[in-house]
Amino acid sequence: MRRFSAVFLVAVVTVAAGLPSASAGDCNRGRGRVVQGRRSHAASAQSSSHSSWSGRQVTSSGHVQSGGIVHSSPAPTVIEHVVGHDSVVVQSVQSESVRVSSPAVASAPVVKAAVLPDIVDTAVAAGSFKTLAAALGAADLVGTLKGEGPFTVFAPTDDAFAKLPAGTVEELLKPENKDKLRDILLLHVVPGKVAAADVVKLEEAKTAGGGTLSISTTDGVKVGTPSGSATVVKTDIPAKNGLIHVIDSVLLP
Repeated sequence: MRRFSAVFLVAVVTVAAGLPSASAGDCNRGRGRVVQGRRSHAASAQSSSHSSWSGRQVTSSGHVQSGGIVHSSPAPTVIEHVVGHDSVVVQSVQSESVRVSSPAVASAPVVKAAVLPDIVDTAVAAGSFKTLAAALGAADLVGTLKGEGPFTVFAPTDDAFAKLPAGTVEELLKPENKDKLRDILLLHVVPGKVAAADVVKLEEAKTAGGGTLSISTTDGVKVGTPSGSATVVKTDIPAKNGLIHVIDSVLLP
């Protein structure tokens, strides 16, 4: 009997020596105690208080909360060491929830969404609508197409203007032909935002100048007037106040 008691005592000391000691962080998270005998349920947590642990705020909500997002927390940890017929139990009861306060997230830079330029600035930036930009300025339509819109512009490229008879562009840009130039340019503007997928469903569209564009999808997508038509060669170029569809010819009344 004495030998058995000595062995039992050595076993208990050995197990106790091998158990991790409670740190300051453990104390902040909850309290536990070592008992000899059957499983102990006496360990309790300071669930009504708040304490910090590795940058996380301990609460009593039963979840891990980070930046307003709630995550489930793990169940209390129980470590049991058996000695003979009895057991030594270390029960570490953590508070039921953890609030994460991450400095890295809090200090992350705010990225603002890119703002698209308006129709005029988009055309100028493209580099292939220099004649159109000059014409819009001569017709006093820059302010209109920089407005709220939305507008859909069938924009002729510089090559499209080059197809006109020699001297036509120069003549139209003269101040005395401002109204005529304005009427021509407004033939290329449709109120509203009309994407290519919607254009092909139409047979005609009303222009900003009060005219009408016919629309055909027989041989590619074409828009036109009684004087002629133009083929749409590029579609759905986005702008802050609408869309641009590129055409290969200038539309005339």
